[in-house]
Amino acid sequence: MSGAGTPDHGGGAADHGGGDAADWSARRARLMAQMAQVAPGAVAVLATAPVVPRNGDSDYPYRHDSAFYYLTGFTEPDSVLVLVAARGAAPARAILFCRDKHAEREIWDGYRHGPDGARMAYGFDAAYSIDELDAEMAGLLANVPALYYALGHSAALDAQVKRWLDQLRRQSRGGIEAPATARDLLPLIDEMRLFKDGAEQALMQRAATISALAHTRAMRASRPGLYEYEIEAELLYEFRRHGAQFPAYPPIVAGGANACVLHYQQNRARVLDGELVLIDAGCELDGYAADITRTYPVNGRYSAPQRTLYELVLAAQQAALAAVRPGARYAGIHEAAVRVLAQGMLDTGLLQAHVVGNVDDVIAEQRYLQFYMHGTGHWLGMDVHDVGQYRDLATPCKPSRPLQPGMVLTVEPGIYVRPAAGVPEQYWNIGIRIEDDVLVGAAGHTVLSAAAPKTVAEIEQCMRAAP
Repeated sequence: MSGAGTPDHGGGAADHGGGDAADWSARRARLMAQMAQVAPGAVAVLATAPVVPRNGDSDYPYRHDSAFYYLTGFTEPDSVLVLVAARGAAPARAILFCRDKHAEREIWDGYRHGPDGARMAYGFDAAYSIDELDAEMAGLLANVPALYYALGHSAALDAQVKRWLDQLRRQSRGGIEAPATARDLLPLIDEMRLFKDGAEQALMQRAATISALAHTRAMRASRPGLYEYEIEAELLYEFRRHGAQFPAYPPIVAGGANACVLHYQQNRARVLDGELVLIDAGCELDGYAADITRTYPVNGRYSAPQRTLYELVLAAQQAALAAVRPGARYAGIHEAAVRVLAQGMLDTGLLQAHVVGNVDDVIAEQRYLQFYMHGTGHWLGMDVHDVGQYRDLATPCKPSRPLQPGMVLTVEPGIYVRPAAGVPEQYWNIGIRIEDDVLVGAAGHTVLSAAAPKTVAEIEQCMRAAP
């Protein structure tokens, strides 16, 4: 993977992206400091993702493990990071195990840093061949108080850890002790990843801008009679030509009734005159994701029922965005959107007041779930549904956690009307979602994806300008 303007060295995203060697070294230092506070001298082990065969002798395009990349910047497979927390006069150490240089394999598969190259390029204290991992771990884990790793995350790593511990326990008569405690490493990294630093924020802004350009291109290319996959091709082209390595997730291009399927991914139906197109798509740039949804009329003009529901969802998003500010509870975003949507369902007749009561009744009894059945957002970062707790686990009742500067999340209300008795037929098969990527700032928020047309006027103007 290599970004725009970067030579491809079989892992080029590590040469730029969400930081540099100093950033990754600082993250490792922060993590080791946390480990040392709990268990001085503790050791952490973190493996990257494996190569996954697709079929025959073909593999899926390789994508590194997000947590591993966050701490290393290293994108080659068959790699393991070992962190040793400081204890007394012994300093903290960061050690990488990776593939050796191999002239023949590099002819076939591309550049490898090798242990020496990786140590110098990424600021590790030491680096070894991955073939030496088992032998080195016997010494690294001897007589340390705790082992941190991703508990239960990988059966292969679980088995490897068991072998290391069994080997140490067999040496107990010689005074060698295995770690007495195993702790889950991922919650510590997850909490760090939840707060994006300046380099990450800039990269996510770029990913959102590229994705907004792709949505704009898709709108302008759309016309009645196209297949969903033809519109999808416009998105993928725009992602790639701006240097994004992948879609951040399989794009949803859903015309007509398909938009009422939340995770529709077939993208093979023909979009007919008078239908809406819901596109949920974002690129991944140097390991960081964007996630944008827009819903627009394939013929360039909303019908009256489409416009009514669209403006209802837009009003719900505006209310939700107003709730994004430091100190506000995460749950308040969803609550703000639901109240607007619930009132709109009553106003449009989607819900009948004489049956369901007033807006407070609709919310209390969750009657809105018939037309709005998902949450209003999620954390966004290296993963589309990024890591990080949504609740304050330190408080006994575990309330929704307050928003803080550096968090990035999506805000994505929607409405999905399937044919049903008592539901006005003019709204049947209309599915609408509006989603933006939002950075929490010191005083409010920034919509990273603001370049994607969103209002009725903006979208219709965009489509009138189509070539």
